[in-house]
Amino acid sequence: MKSNPLGVLQKCGALLQGHFQLSSGLHSDRYFQCARVFVDPKVGAKLVKLLVPQLPAATRVIGPALGGILVAYELARQLGVGNVFAERDKGVMTLRRGFELSTGDRVIIAEDVVTTGGSSGEVLQLLRARGVEVLGLACLVDRSSGTAGARLE
Repeated sequence: MKSNPLGVLQKCGALLQGHFQLSSGLHSDRYFQCARVFVDPKVGAKLVKLLVPQLPAATRVIGPALGGILVAYELARQLGVGNVFAERDKGVMTLRRGFELSTGDRVIIAEDVVTTGGSSGEVLQLLRARGVEVLGLACLVDRSSGTAGARLE
């Protein structure tokens, strides 16, 4: 699997082909339904494990709902740190359900698929408003060619 994560996505049915309008508004002939990766938790864990060596030491992982929740949970589990997720309330990304982050937290944003970085950018704004140190963005599929992560700097 180390050499072909795309093959894993195809094998578990997470890579769909056809015509799709993405949540970003863009159109594509490919759609990644990464939730299918976690139908078998072992497969999801193996893909997320590929991210771990690339990441700095964190105290928390946060994922935007809905797509980032499973990735953030598994990444936090493997890193041995806390996990929360952000969700929109009246169109604004926020922490709910009693989730808290503080200025001492060192946080990684985790996503399933990043295209424009819109959701991740909203989470970044939420974290910065709370004085949280954001260490970076981890995702299973980067459709942005690396530009979304650069926007987080």
